[in-house]
This record gives sequence, structure tokens and C-alpha cells, in this order.
Amino acid sequence: MNTRIKNFGPCKIESPAGYEYYTADESKVIFRTVFETDESWQEYKSAGVEFFEQAGPRKEIYFNPKDVTAGIVTCGGLCPGINDVIRGIVMELNYRYGVKRILGFPYGYQGLVKKYDHKPIELTPENVAHIGRDGGSILASSRGNQEATDMVDRLSLYGVKILFCIGGDGTLRGAKEIVKEIERRGEQISVIGVPKTIDNDINYVQKTFGFSTAFSKAMEAVECAHVESKGAPNGIGVVKLMGRHSGFIAVNAALASQNVNYCLIPEVDFDLQGKGAFLDILKKRIQTRKHAVIIVAEGAGQKFFGKNEERDASGNLKLGDIGVYLKNSIQDFFKSEKIEVNVKYIDPSYIIRSIPANPEDSIFCGFLAQNAVHAGMAGKTDIVIGMWNNVFTHLPIDIAIQERKVLQPTRSTLWRTLLASTGQPAHMNAED
Repeated sequence: MNTRIKNFGPCKIESPAGYEYYTADESKVIFRTVFETDESWQEYKSAGVEFFEQAGPRKEIYFNPKDVTAGIVTCGGLCPGINDVIRGIVMELNYRYGVKRILGFPYGYQGLVKKYDHKPIELTPENVAHIGRDGGSILASSRGNQEATDMVDRLSLYGVKILFCIGGDGTLRGAKEIVKEIERRGEQISVIGVPKTIDNDINYVQKTFGFSTAFSKAMEAVECAHVESKGAPNGIGVVKLMGRHSGFIAVNAALASQNVNYCLIPEVDFDLQGKGAFLDILKKRIQTRKHAVIIVAEGAGQKFFGKNEERDASGNLKLGDIGVYLKNSIQDFFKSEKIEVNVKYIDPSYIIRSIPANPEDSIFCGFLAQNAVHAGMAGKTDIVIGMWNNVFTHLPIDIAIQERKVLQPTRSTLWRTLLASTGQPAHMNAED
């Protein structure tokens, strides 16, 4: 894995940021921290220790702040904390580095394409001071692929030297195409990604902003489902939460609630029908405990819908609605078993991503924004600001988009803890 960070050249300008402590380019964050045997540690060392470059302010920077026009785009789905990141970038650029021209390009990558005629917005400390109170993005967003040539044309037209791309996997793939076009032209425009997704599924990024707020808000729906399930004979509360490829929101909401009995996620296969399958197990609980609460992630159980190649504007495969499918399957199953149940289905969907960031996420967004600015001013490019082992890092975009981060059930402490909390079986597949 090549974690080398691209730099435009040596940094020769003394930073005006005025920090008492600066981070050296040589400062590294070790990739692996747990070694189960001495032999594995020795093998790791002899193979060449893998590491990430540590993020942080540099004592010398590459770009002269007087010459810098910075650009910001927010792409993909909305997420708690986007406005906090925008605010953090503007404040750091302006007050610490003295960059006075900061442009917000509306509607994501569309704002970088002339034909859409979205005029850039001048961002100042005054007009971003209180935007963290609001959900969404003051720049709005969009999905869909735009031509890199058109986007770089726009960046060159406005003299942008640093572009901050706030978004998830699709946004980072777009940022990579922008980097390639910049390199093809031999220009020097720094491209810095800030990882945004409530699914928490960016590769080699410990935590993405918005995740904490999202699963905290999801808790409200889960607790309502619990109340509903206890409030009727044989009550069953079903909550569908976001998570196309990864079950992190579902699992964390279940753990925080402690009232969830089953959590179904994309990473763990399950069957509905047959002895030992989910509905068989659910029936036994209803017969003994008279109620149940179920969380299902949107990407779980997609095998029940057959093969589908249709994609959305971001290039993601369109998913079958597992929430409605599960609710109907439960009702049909218990009807066939001649057992009366009361099923209440809750889908908070966009509610959990369109609210303002909670205090934890808001603080985290500020750190990401500051480190993004430090990286850009130091002439680094083609990177994502991440966190690994609780240290902020510079991660090459190539690695971030290589694959999705998913929960690993066979060796995950998180999943083991979930099983202990819910009491659900590790496997819910039909017996042969």
C-alpha cells in the first residue's frame, strides 16, 4: 500500500499561522497497532512498516497566502456537520493564513461547470459565523458525474489554488478525476478531500463526520419502536436505517438503545424462511416475550430482490426496499402461523442526515477543516484528511476509494458486543 503524499515542491514560505507547535512531514502514524505474537511484530518490521503521514500545521508552507484563492464544494447526500466544515475552513484560511478570497461553488460539482451557470459565493467569516446552527449545506449539493475538463476550466478561470471537496466515496472519485486533469495540464491546484458520510464507510478513515449525529438521531426512532412494541399484544417494531454497504449506524444505534433484539446489516447474511432462520427465531421470541424490536440497515438482505444493475446518479446500485419487504414478510409469516401480531414500521431515513451536527461532531468537523487547510497551504494534493488510531492523517485519495470500509463480523469487537447486547444468534440461516 503506497501511502506517499504528493507535494508540489519544497515549502519555503514561513507560515503566518502563528502556532507554537508545528507538525513535521516526517511525523508518521503507524498503520497497525496490535500484534498478537512477537513473530508477527518481527515480520511486520522486516516487511517495512506501513504508516500514514500525520496531519497538522507545517512551519513552512508552499503557497503564498496573498496569491491564494480557495474553493469549496459540497457534494453527494446531505450530512450533519457540512456547514461546520465550511465554517472551519473559512475561519482558518482567513484568520490564521490571511487568505481573503474564498469561493463556495453551489450545488456540488455542478458549480464547477459553466453550463449550469451557478455563480460562486464569496465566503467570509461574517457570512459563515453561525451556519453551524443549520442542517444541510449553505452551498447545497448535487449528485452525478461532471467532466473533469470542464471543472478544471472553471477552477483556472477563477484562479483557484486550493479546492476543498467535502463528500463521500463518489465525491472523492470525482476529486481524483480533477487531480488527474490538473496533472495532465501541468497546473498546480491543490485538491483536498474532507470525508463526509453518515455511513462511516470510507476506507482507512477511522471516523467520518456526521456519523455520531446520525446514529444519535436514529436512537429516537428506535426508542419509539420499543414503546410501540410494548404497547400492543405481540408488538413488533421495525426500524430501517441508512447503510448501503456498512451496518455501522444500525449497530451503534442498537448498542446505544439496549432495547433492540435483532440487528440486520449488509455484512451478515441471513435467511427469512426455514428452521433457524430469522422469522423462526422471531416467532420463538414473540411466543415467550410478547414483543420485539428490529433494526435493519438499508443494504441488508438484498439477495431477496434478485440481481439488479440499475444505478442512481452517483453510480450506486439501486437497492430494494428491505424495510417494507421485511415488514410485509413478518406480517405474512405470522398470519400463516395463525398468530396475531402488531407490526409498527418506522423509516426515519433523511431525518437523521439533515439535522445540524451534535456537539461531538461539530468539534470533530472543526479539526478536519483546520487540517484540510494546513495540508492545502503546504502544497499537498490528491489527499483526504482522515483519522487513524485517534490521530489525524493525510491519506491518498486512491487508498480512500479503493474499497468500502465495512464491519468485519468474524473479528469485530463491535459485532461481538452487539450480539451480547441483543441476544440474537450469530447466524440466522435456515438449517439444511
